[in-house]
Amino acid sequence: MTLSLHQSSAGAGGRTSPVPLGSGSLLWRLGMPRTALLVAGRALLLQTMHPVVGAGVRDFSDFRADPWGRLDRTLTSLQVQLFGDQAAAAEARRLRVLHKEIRGIGFDGARYSALDPDAYAWVHLSNFDTLLCFHRWFGRPLRGDEQRQAYAEWKQAGRVLGVDDRHMPEDVTACRAYVRSMVADTLSDNETARDVLGSLRLDGVAAPPWKLFPEALWRALRPAGRLLLHDATVGTLPGPAREKLGLSWSTADRRRLQGLALVVRAGAVAVPDRLLQYPLAYRAQRVALARRVVAS
Repeated sequence: MTLSLHQSSAGAGGRTSPVPLGSGSLLWRLGMPRTALLVAGRALLLQTMHPVVGAGVRDFSDFRADPWGRLDRTLTSLQVQLFGDQAAAAEARRLRVLHKEIRGIGFDGARYSALDPDAYAWVHLSNFDTLLCFHRWFGRPLRGDEQRQAYAEWKQAGRVLGVDDRHMPEDVTACRAYVRSMVADTLSDNETARDVLGSLRLDGVAAPPWKLFPEALWRALRPAGRLLLHDATVGTLPGPAREKLGLSWSTADRRRLQGLALVVRAGAVAVPDRLLQYPLAYRAQRVALARRVVAS
């Protein structure tokens, strides 16, 4: 049986733990299409512009040496958090143990910890803002009631991760205001964000380690990939974040992004879900849809 969003399960010593998302959730029905990769750079930039996150990535991440592996591990973790059912709790524990060791001296010379509650919450909540952005540009725009439900579920996933309610806005309207405030008052240009921008330009990035993807093909496709990542990342960033990074964005750029969005949305309709969706998301989506059929 799938518990409701705000139920908790009994843990050791009678303590309660937040329940991971299950088949009754909207997020399981939406899944995670591979086209969401288009906004991965947006999420990463917003996160690394946070001084604590940026310093932690600078000191401990291997994304420069292994960008494809880092991307794969990040996407896998996010899928488990959202679609892993009981495995989500184990993934949350793993992440907190991992982040406990991420500490050092930040860009301003002060000490930082990756488990700083505001920074930890920002990573989770900026992913939600990017989810809304993806659906606005490249997917099916979510109705107001769907946005409210998706945010309530995202908060539940945050509780499983160990993000306290005090650090998550009450509802989706408050979350939008929170994101605007974070961009205006907390995020900043820093060396890690600059490294991320370099990786999105594919500077020095080797071909993906995929079968049947030779280096010669990568060299031929890299210019188009660079333009695509530029448009999908820079064009979907909040305007004030673009300004802080000194990134230009013209009317012609926006028109090109709109054309890309039309192509992506039209193309996605023709792709079967078993190919369009990441594997764990596809399995969750099938379970969620089957539950709806039984309930109807």
